[in-house]
Amino acid sequence: MEWFMQLNPIYQSGIAGIGTWLCTVFGASFVFLVKKVDNKILAMMQGLAGGIMVAASFWSLLAPALEQQASVGSKIPEWFPAAVGFLIGGIFLRLIDKFVPHLHYAEDHGDTDISETKLSTTWMLFLAITIHNIPEGMAIGVAFAAADIGIGGATLASAITLAIGIGIQNIPEGSALSLPLMGEGKGKGYAFNLGQMSALVEPFGAMIGAATVLAMQTLLPYALSFAAGAMIFVVVEELIPESQTEGNTDIATMSFMVGFVIMMILDVALG
Repeated sequence: MEWFMQLNPIYQSGIAGIGTWLCTVFGASFVFLVKKVDNKILAMMQGLAGGIMVAASFWSLLAPALEQQASVGSKIPEWFPAAVGFLIGGIFLRLIDKFVPHLHYAEDHGDTDISETKLSTTWMLFLAITIHNIPEGMAIGVAFAAADIGIGGATLASAITLAIGIGIQNIPEGSALSLPLMGEGKGKGYAFNLGQMSALVEPFGAMIGAATVLAMQTLLPYALSFAAGAMIFVVVEELIPESQTEGNTDIATMSFMVGFVIMMILDVALG
């Protein structure tokens, strides 16, 4: 652990991003362990992931952003950077949704006209999950950079906790792509590879996020809340709707609450 603490935060975030990708690899590997897709289990996994991401967005990102602005003593209201960054994070994901061809499992969100793209349905599903992994990687990098800068409420332990939380939710996320592909008749190896590849953006996103914040430290509260807004966008647009299909509303909702509590405990106990 000591060698990790002495690393540059860019390398720390890259290693953490690799860890979260490996969690996706583990989740995608479920295609080799099951013979049939269980929609109830998928709903539980997606609900759990949503709860973890919402809790992480507040305790590991928004709370430090608010505390950082309060400690600066600026004429700008304490809530301003958090509010602006949060909204920009959501707008950023919405723009990517609009311009990158992709599809969602649960229903057509109207983001992509299938007749106007040559991409297959499988690859558009892959792009949908990959898009939503971008803010998770950025969040990890921003958290490690914040810990290195030493702002109030942001510690190395809290950054590691955030990475652990994202890693936990990446397990069902990997399964959420690979298992349905297997259910559609795709080969297990093909389904596994697409599932694990969807999170390859996370290590790179983490390092870019950390490098950007270290280069422009005044943007830190905006960057923290930007990552939070992007993650909440993913939860509301993707994870919650997906988890509520097939009549699994109650079990998905309870799984969401369990995920929230798990991340809350991790952040308080380790952070």
